[in-house]
Amino acid sequence: MSAPTPAQPISRFPVPERADLPEDLRERFDTVEEKSGFLPNVFAALAWRPDEARAFFALHDALMDKETPGLSKADREVVVVATSAANDCLYCVVAHGAVARVRSRDPHLADQVAVDWRKAPLDARMKAVLEVAVTLALRPAEVTAADLASLRGHGLTQDDVWDLGMIVGFFALSNRLAHVAAIPPNEEFYLMGRLPR
Repeated sequence: MSAPTPAQPISRFPVPERADLPEDLRERFDTVEEKSGFLPNVFAALAWRPDEARAFFALHDALMDKETPGLSKADREVVVVATSAANDCLYCVVAHGAVARVRSRDPHLADQVAVDWRKAPLDARMKAVLEVAVTLALRPAEVTAADLASLRGHGLTQDDVWDLGMIVGFFALSNRLAHVAAIPPNEEFYLMGRLPR
């Protein structure tokens, strides 16, 4: 039997005590923890820069907490899983994979998308969405007006196409922050959405 290892730090950067945070961040963290049963490590990792943390969470919420005709909340999470996998971001794949399982009510889809979205059981619309999203994440200069027009042919509105670009861009930032800070996924994420409630 191997000896237990110390818990992995949440970040390579300072992680302030919650009591030392500005009141609005403390309240937000308390709300998130109350709702989910734990505080995702990204919150603690970003908290040492309160202004940036507020801006980060506000943009996240604006992009991810809405339904539109062409991109459901579950679709948005699947985009995050595919692009975060392309960027080798363990934290975002695990965390958003958990949310994708919950929102899609599919215990397998996020894992399939993370490994190879091309073989995942997705409809033609979502395969087209992920084709553009992953290209934008890895080779942004290759995304053409024709690629965006093809998404309109799959039922996405102009706003949906913009949202897709914003989600990919925002999570490129998030992936890189998770890498530079070496943020580990919370253990709780691994089991979320895998078994029926």
